[in-house]
Amino acid sequence: MQEPLASGAVFDLTCALMARQSVTPADDGCQQLLSDRLLPLGFKIEQIDREGVANLWAVRGDQGPHLMFAGHTDVVPSGPTEQWASPPFTPTVKDGHLYGRGAADMKSSLAAMIVAVEQALTKGTQLPGTLSFLITSDEEGEAIHGTQYAIEVLRERGICPDYCVVGEPSSSVELGDVVRCGRRGSLNGDLIIRGVQGHVAYPQDALNPIHEAFAALSELTAIRWDEGNEYYPPTSLQISNINAGTGVTNVIPGTLHVQFNLRFSTEQTSDGLMQKIEALLRRHELDFELKWHLSGQPFLTKHGTLTAAVAAAIQAETGIATELSTSGGTSDGRFISPWGSPGSHQVEVVELGPNNATIHKIDERIALADLEPLARIYQRIIEHIFNP
Repeated sequence: MQEPLASGAVFDLTCALMARQSVTPADDGCQQLLSDRLLPLGFKIEQIDREGVANLWAVRGDQGPHLMFAGHTDVVPSGPTEQWASPPFTPTVKDGHLYGRGAADMKSSLAAMIVAVEQALTKGTQLPGTLSFLITSDEEGEAIHGTQYAIEVLRERGICPDYCVVGEPSSSVELGDVVRCGRRGSLNGDLIIRGVQGHVAYPQDALNPIHEAFAALSELTAIRWDEGNEYYPPTSLQISNINAGTGVTNVIPGTLHVQFNLRFSTEQTSDGLMQKIEALLRRHELDFELKWHLSGQPFLTKHGTLTAAVAAAIQAETGIATELSTSGGTSDGRFISPWGSPGSHQVEVVELGPNNATIHKIDERIALADLEPLARIYQRIIEHIFNP
């Protein structure tokens, strides 16, 4: 590893991006910075924007194989600025780290991707195929008009990548020690259980939905859905919110509001989970209304061309034998993996980026020592894909 310096191509571009206050769904000029770097490299640039969301599509070449880099310029809000050691949108170097919102999630990855392509082309690497970027400003938000929408537009044109590297912060302790090769599905339930409001002194004239729901919710949270498999941990259900009552102690509430989430593996289907939960609620004879929101189906990239290229690149740069994992939350990989038309191959997708220990937190940061190596890992992946 080279000594970390507060300089260099990746550092400079990362700082320029971090200084932009691109809180979801704002882009605040970040994608223009990226476009300005890609245009001289022979990329065709297009904005596939919608409903205030910026989606940058940049492509070079028109034949296979097709490698795409994907990511997002938007960041989560900073939270209380007075709790930060330095202003969240002022890139600050301290103790060998670069501090600021977006340092790890994921403006450093975007900068490293751009520099990797610049270095590969400057080096004279032949790219007998297609290289592209799909960058959105709505990954941290609703993710409706971002990557998902851009894919619909590109799919109608017959465009679909073979391989995709998403720059999400995947590393756990050392750069490259963990790469996401898939994600669990995410299914949200919004449950209303109806009772009859009344005075607490006359429970015979009311029906307390909290009491009515106890048995069903207890059974629901005790279910062992599956044991997972070699790629996924067991499916998990977590209740995130429960609300009832009028705020006083002498009124039996008329409704109970419960919100829950299931993170599920390929051992389950979203339809099967919904059916099983609704059947349980009916068996307990509850008067309920249940609305579902599917954030994403599980996806998995098994060992193949892309995972081999990624593992080789990390090994060559860091000496680490990377771990392929499906842990963590959702990402835009859930939209990219099933990109192809029904019945066609899935896109091979991995998530590879810096340490994720401080993402979404106060004093988000990245080690300076990881910036240039991350770009070199991306560059090696390009070389492996186009010159196996």
